[in-house]
Amino acid sequence: MALSQPRAIFGVHSVSPYNRTTGEFYGILKVLGGSSLALSGELIELMGGSSKYSWAVEDGRIDAELSLKVREYPDFVFELFLGKSPTANTAEASGSAGAIANKKGASCVHATTGITSVLTTGTAADLKFGKYVVKVASATTLDVFFSSDADMARGTNGEYQSDLLKINATALTITSGGTTAIPSFGLSFNGGSGAIGMTTADTATFEVRPISSKSMTVSIGSSFDSTFPEFGAIIMSQKRGNQEMFEIDALRVKAVGLPLGFEENSFSEAEIKAKCFYDSTQDAVFKIRTVSPT
Repeated sequence: MALSQPRAIFGVHSVSPYNRTTGEFYGILKVLGGSSLALSGELIELMGGSSKYSWAVEDGRIDAELSLKVREYPDFVFELFLGKSPTANTAEASGSAGAIANKKGASCVHATTGITSVLTTGTAADLKFGKYVVKVASATTLDVFFSSDADMARGTNGEYQSDLLKINATALTITSGGTTAIPSFGLSFNGGSGAIGMTTADTATFEVRPISSKSMTVSIGSSFDSTFPEFGAIIMSQKRGNQEMFEIDALRVKAVGLPLGFEENSFSEAEIKAKCFYDSTQDAVFKIRTVSPT
């Protein structure tokens, strides 16, 4: 009889992590630069005497490392690899201005003598994504600074007024119970209920999202709620021209860390290293399935 066609693996199609308790999938990774399961074994040699060669060789530990080259960042990668589930926001037809909070001093945000809130009562289309810093210029006026000009052209163009990233050409006057607009940015400050009297050089900060179809926030590195769950993962090869497919089911996987690269004129790629280890229930580390459809 003739020899069988060699079995081959071509490309990578997807990696689908799943919850080991429920079996439910976290999602799917398809924008991949590669995926590999490296099995490196240890050989233990018996050496001694004048022999330049081993008297015996036995097999030792085997290290099973899963490597993923990821070029997309769905919410679940932050949960699995950085230990924190993100907060996903639905569409915001009017954008969003986060709560403003004092950063230096306590006079900038004050219910009576400072500003009470940031309002999106301007033109929503002018809202620009970023972090804002408010600094008291005098007892009744403020300057505003903006973290980046990446989104500055959204809606009405904004522009920096100084190298310190100030965005208002003239100081903004806060009035009792009134609103003061930040020109071109779709935002206004609401003044306190009493006589305005802030302390010069005090600061406050807030963040803004423009009109959006979705958004996400996550805080990484908490000493209280960072947990890195074990998970399973289905690694699927690309389907070959002859329809052959190759699948690995890694039964217990754990990874800690997610590189977040920003390179010039390049899509970000994160290389994630994970360990695969023994599942006593299934008495295996991973399973392989192949199929050659007819």
